[in-house]
Amino acid sequence: MEFHHTTPWRVGSSTPEAGSPKKQFEKIRKEMTAKGSTGMDVLLSTLENTKDLQTTLNILNILVELVSVGGSRRASALVSKGGTQILLQLLLNASKESSPHEELMIQVHTLLARTGPKDKKFGVKSRINGVLTITLNLVKQNLQNQRLVLPCLQLLRVYSTNPVNAVSLGKNGVVELMFKIIGPFSKKNTGLMKVALDTLAALLKSKTNARRAVDRGYVHVLLTIYVDWHRHDNRHRNMLIRKGILQSLKSVTSLKLGRKAFIDANGMKILYNTSQDCLAVRTLDPLVNTSSLIMRKCFPKNRLPLPTIKSAFHFQLPVIPVTGPVAQLYNLPPEVDDVVDESDDNEDLELEAENEIENDDDIDQNFKNDDIETDINKLKPKQELGRPVEELKMYEHFFHELSDDFQECDLIAKEPKPLAKEGNLGGPIVVPTAGEEPPVEPNILTNSVKKNIISQKEEGDKQPTFLDLAKEDIKNSDNPLQQQEGDQNRTVSSSQYLTSDLVKALDRITLQNAPQTSQSFTAGIKKDSSPHLTSITCTKTCPHISTCGNVLFEGRTVQLGKLCFTGVETEEDDDSASNSSVEQTSFEGPNMPPLHDSDLYVEIVKNTKSVPEYSEVAYPDYFGHIPPPFKEPILERPYGVQRTKIAQDIERLIHQNDIIDKVMYDLDNPNYTVPEEGESLKFNSRFESGNLRKVIQIRKNEYDLILNSDINSNHYHQWFYFEVSGMRTGVGYRFNIINCEKSNSQFNYGMQPLMYSVQEALHARPWWIRVGTDICYYKNHFSRSSVAAGGQKGKSYYTITFTVTFPHKDDVCYFAYHYPYTYSTLQMHLQKLESSHNPQQIYFRQDVLCETLSGNSCPLLTITAMPESNYYENICQFRNRPYIFLSARVHPGETNSSWVMKGTLEYLMSSNPTAQSLRESYIFKIVPMLNPDGVINGNHRCSLSGEDLNRQWQSPNPDLHPTIYHAKGLLQYMAAIKRLPLVYCDYHGHSRKKNVFMYGCSIKETVWHTNDNAASCDVVEDVGYRTLPKILSHTAPAFCMSSCSFVVEKSKQSTARVVVWREIGVQRSYTMESTLCGCDQGKYKGLQIGTRELEEMGAKFCVGLFRLKRLTSPLEYNLPNSLLEFENDLIESSCKVTSPTTYVLEEDEPRFLEEVDYSAESNDEIDIELPESVGDYEPSVQEDALSDSESSKTCLP
Repeated sequence: MEFHHTTPWRVGSSTPEAGSPKKQFEKIRKEMTAKGSTGMDVLLSTLENTKDLQTTLNILNILVELVSVGGSRRASALVSKGGTQILLQLLLNASKESSPHEELMIQVHTLLARTGPKDKKFGVKSRINGVLTITLNLVKQNLQNQRLVLPCLQLLRVYSTNPVNAVSLGKNGVVELMFKIIGPFSKKNTGLMKVALDTLAALLKSKTNARRAVDRGYVHVLLTIYVDWHRHDNRHRNMLIRKGILQSLKSVTSLKLGRKAFIDANGMKILYNTSQDCLAVRTLDPLVNTSSLIMRKCFPKNRLPLPTIKSAFHFQLPVIPVTGPVAQLYNLPPEVDDVVDESDDNEDLELEAENEIENDDDIDQNFKNDDIETDINKLKPKQELGRPVEELKMYEHFFHELSDDFQECDLIAKEPKPLAKEGNLGGPIVVPTAGEEPPVEPNILTNSVKKNIISQKEEGDKQPTFLDLAKEDIKNSDNPLQQQEGDQNRTVSSSQYLTSDLVKALDRITLQNAPQTSQSFTAGIKKDSSPHLTSITCTKTCPHISTCGNVLFEGRTVQLGKLCFTGVETEEDDDSASNSSVEQTSFEGPNMPPLHDSDLYVEIVKNTKSVPEYSEVAYPDYFGHIPPPFKEPILERPYGVQRTKIAQDIERLIHQNDIIDKVMYDLDNPNYTVPEEGESLKFNSRFESGNLRKVIQIRKNEYDLILNSDINSNHYHQWFYFEVSGMRTGVGYRFNIINCEKSNSQFNYGMQPLMYSVQEALHARPWWIRVGTDICYYKNHFSRSSVAAGGQKGKSYYTITFTVTFPHKDDVCYFAYHYPYTYSTLQMHLQKLESSHNPQQIYFRQDVLCETLSGNSCPLLTITAMPESNYYENICQFRNRPYIFLSARVHPGETNSSWVMKGTLEYLMSSNPTAQSLRESYIFKIVPMLNPDGVINGNHRCSLSGEDLNRQWQSPNPDLHPTIYHAKGLLQYMAAIKRLPLVYCDYHGHSRKKNVFMYGCSIKETVWHTNDNAASCDVVEDVGYRTLPKILSHTAPAFCMSSCSFVVEKSKQSTARVVVWREIGVQRSYTMESTLCGCDQGKYKGLQIGTRELEEMGAKFCVGLFRLKRLTSPLEYNLPNSLLEFENDLIESSCKVTSPTTYVLEEDEPRFLEEVDYSAESNDEIDIELPESVGDYEPSVQEDALSDSESSKTCLP
């Protein structure tokens, strides 16, 4: 190959000989960089060996052209052939000349600046070759030569990405050199200014360089330059330069000294004012967002205004754990300030030398999750009782259904035949077939329920239950209304206008020691320290209120009746066309009395034991809740809401005189009283499940709220439930909950908090509704101590902020994280279910599994169908039904799990023909609330032991975790008597994902996700664990199969799901997660989830179990072939599995990848889904064939 030796030859120009068109040279470029081509090798070899300057320049020009046009691919090709080493050597050799050739230096620096970023070893190579100072000296000696300085600065920026190089350059005066180049506003050399700023920002990422810049006063210089460019760049043509200055400030303020210098230079006010000027121009958003990020970083860390971050309530444990966070809490010396550390800036403690370990090795870009269990031996289910059989016999009395002969029962059969001898029942367990089950007889149940309704109605005349909806409200409950306000303004025709004085009188219901007959609404705030609560009483007379009877108010007739249960929204399933009543899966609300009874609720509350000894009842719990008759869409997030809220927070520092800073509520100071006069809001949370610790008024209509920690803990702040009163209409009140801990929340993606208005409830609209505008969730300036952050320093809390305009003056309103469902509500519902069921058809038994730490009972339910008669065959069929084991509410803040459980219970107890068939197919063991103490006391995640009960299943302590210990004992007993449940499912709520989905357990999918395909292929297992989720994905509109995961993670090895699968041996062991927000697919796409949808999910789960029964023994049902084919298609359909990842705060959920971008508003418009980069696991045909067989065993070589 020959080159012209007189003038540089550029690719794309014509040679004298050829006169070829430009596209021919493009073809040459492609050929030279094509795979297998030797053209690039020839060029580099010639460049390395030639001594001729003109040849060198020609080759460099060609390479520059190649890289410029070809982009990153051709730059990578050059690197792969050793090009960077040749170019570095060329630079070194050229620098040794007495007068280096300028054009050569320009071309070499240009080429290295473009190829260096593609070479992972470039930082080391450049330092070893000693070229750092060469480039630096060229800049120093040629500051006026822009053509030479520009590529040199570009290469310095590449050098500086290596931290060791950045320190080395800093010691040679590069930081000072950059400040000679950058300066005030000028229309000249803007390109050079931009590159210099980018280089400076990269250099200042080194703490040594940042410290040098602070020591020389450059923070003030940067601010001065920024203000000058801000003032003079009127047409915003130099936004990149302005952003470059901010990037340098961002780098230097990563240091504590830099933040102090920024504050001392009045940087907060400067950036606040300049960013406010930029708000009107959308294209300047990068400046606003970067300014916001810097100001947030420099905002002085404040301590939470609390004496301690431990809970305001104390419960003395019977046993103190030896290790763990609770032990640390008890062993913490009293003089230690656990609210904030002495210094939350630990970067200054690092070594000054900053000889960081360079990780220039190839980085594995493949998805890898260290939390996934990779040891197949640990994944193998190892069924072990864990306790002696003799000890497990203590649970025998919870299984009356296995020994009862029903001789005393009035069963359905007209002529019951005598029961065979007891000894004949001791044979092997035989799973019953549908052929043995009697046909459904709905008429008997219907008639019985009607009688119950009549008797209940007669009782209802004696005691009020609730206000009923207007008929038109119920009739139209499934139809979306045009305007929510219009719905809320409607009233029942018989109701009268309720004055604000009445609501004032109805401050709250207070339990007092008084005669039982004196029952009425209360007025005023009353407390009673006695744990024995007897009745409701008025503390002052109120002319508007009469004693509770069949009317609430004098001269007003309001019908009292059913409100709590509205039934599950009717939906036609795919097989609804079948004539068989057994196959009918569309369902309506059970025909039974209402489950809410206000007076019964109060009586139950009197026997509920709380640590604070609550003496008040919240109105929503007393009145009850029904789903509103309108849809509630997921809120569209306004553009820029996060930075607007942050700017308002920064104003607190800049305009401190505008801050009121007045305490309005304080659990740590119970004697503190807020003056009654004034326009400030009043707060309260002293009722069951309430959580609000302190309220501080910031501005006239803005309040900071602090949540209480879980008892015997110093964190887990997320659940809130509190009362507000004294409001005015037409005013937007801003509420900031300032001590949240999770790094992200669905509040950033359309979720709204819930509000309940007493005024609305008294106007026959007793429902929780989604409210709030300008909602966002962001990191704040309140410091989180290392004690509360697991030893990590420098952590901050997060703020949930929302603004509410109240519809009524002087109303009493309640706010909650999600729809509250108290322990007393559960007990009331269970009593109503038990009193209303038909004992001839439904076997319902309620036992006390155990007592909690504070002495509350943990209910255990048994539900199935009564045997057709007490004849031997019917009793055998009854006893041999497979078991289903369900549990819920192990985490108190996941109230949605209780609403799903409510839907399950009501469906199981209903007169629906499918429900009757379901009862005839299974025996249900249900623990509807695994953590009563946590629910009662307003905890978010823990029990009174201060521990997450869903991390105690491996080794539960009977003294500290009684509900888990005995729930596991029940399952161990079932394993001992060879009656393992067909399905175990633990209901949960999910705070950072949408829809409803399941987590299950699979060895093969777990191994497959480790990318060990060989090990995955060796595993053989029954994929029947996928059957139930697949069924639900087709029948339950809120369920999403693509969000399900069947991977076993190390951090979840002590959860119920994994322990029941691994130790007890239940293949279909699940966690069912329900969103707190809403759905992004299916029938409810774009809607926030409500109690109607949650209860529907609970009912659909039951229908799924019934279909599972038919699928696992299809030959024994006389069903249409088309239906069986359809359901078999469900099993064979493929589905996607998202990548599971670990997550902070040890929740039962993968890490949510919708990270908040604090420097931009990119997350305002779309929800970022979990990636599917790992691929999708699809069971093979052979594996799918196994899914229907219950007899298949997991087989591992």
